[in-house]
Amino acid sequence: MQLRRLFTAALASAALLLGGCAGGDEAATDSPSPSAGSAYPVTVGKLTLPQRPERIVSLSPTATEMLFAIGAGPQVTAVDEASSFPADAPRTDLSGFKPNAEAIAAKNPDLVVLSDDLNKIVDQLGALKIPVFHTPSATDLDQAYAEIEQLGQLTGHTGEATALTGRMRTDIDTIAASVPKRTKPVTYYYELDPTLYTVTSRTFVGSVLARLGLQNVADSADPDGSKGGYPQLSQEALVKASPELILLADTKCCKQSAATIKARTGWSSITAVKTGQVVALDDDIASRWGPRVVDLMRSVADALA
Repeated sequence: MQLRRLFTAALASAALLLGGCAGGDEAATDSPSPSAGSAYPVTVGKLTLPQRPERIVSLSPTATEMLFAIGAGPQVTAVDEASSFPADAPRTDLSGFKPNAEAIAAKNPDLVVLSDDLNKIVDQLGALKIPVFHTPSATDLDQAYAEIEQLGQLTGHTGEATALTGRMRTDIDTIAASVPKRTKPVTYYYELDPTLYTVTSRTFVGSVLARLGLQNVADSADPDGSKGGYPQLSQEALVKASPELILLADTKCCKQSAATIKARTGWSSITAVKTGQVVALDDDIASRWGPRVVDLMRSVADALA
C-alpha cells in the first residue's frame, strides 16, 4: 500500500513538473521529421542518432511496450524493474523511479528511453555521452501516437510505428462509436488507490474516457489543474456524488474489488455499487499510455454496453 501511495504521489508530481523537465533531450511533442524515415543519421527534436541503436535501455514501462509493439524488441537489451509487459522483455533491477547513471551505463546502451528526468538523470547520462530520449506521460492520445512514431523513427521502424498508430486510431474510433448514445452522460469515479486518489478529465486516462462520453465526478476537485489532475477525494464527497460507474485501477496493488468497495462505510448507497457497475481494471494497462490503451477502452466500453 505504501509503495502505491508513493507511486500516486510521484504521478501527481510528475504531472505538475512535466513542463520543466525536458533537460537536454528532445521534446516528445515535437512532430517527427517527415524526411527522416529509417535512413541515418536520424533527428527527432534535439536528439540525433548517427546509426540505428542496437542496445536500447528502457526505463519506462510504457516505452518498453511501445518499443516491442513496433518491432524494436530485439534491439532492447535491458528494461527497468517495472516493465512487466511483454513477458519476454529483458527485465532487470534498474529503476525508473531512482535511476542510477552508473548502473545504466554498465549496460553499455546506445540509447536510453525514459519518461521522467528524475535525479537529473538526463544530464548525468549526457555527461557520459549516452543518448537519451524523453517520452513524458502523455496528456492525450495524440501525444501517445506521436511518441510511438518518434520511437519508430529513432529505432528504424517508421513503417511499423505508423501502422500501429493507424490501427490504434481505428480501434479507438470503433470502440467509441459502439457505446450506446445517452441523453445524459454516465458519471464515473476512477480509483488509483484506496485512499481515494483519482484522475480528472485533464489527465491522459480522463481524456480517453471522455471519448466514451463519460463525465468525471472528480473534475470539481481540481478545477484549475493545480493538483496536476490527480486530486484526492473525501469519502463524503464521493458518496454524495454517487457515480454511476466505478473503475478500479488498484486491483493488483491493493486487492480492491467490487466486494471490498461495497464493504466500505457508506458506499453501499452509491449508484454504481447498487447497480453492480464496478469494473476491475488491470493496474498496469490502466497506468500506461501505450498500445494497450485500446484494451482499457474496450474494458470500459463493454461495461457501458
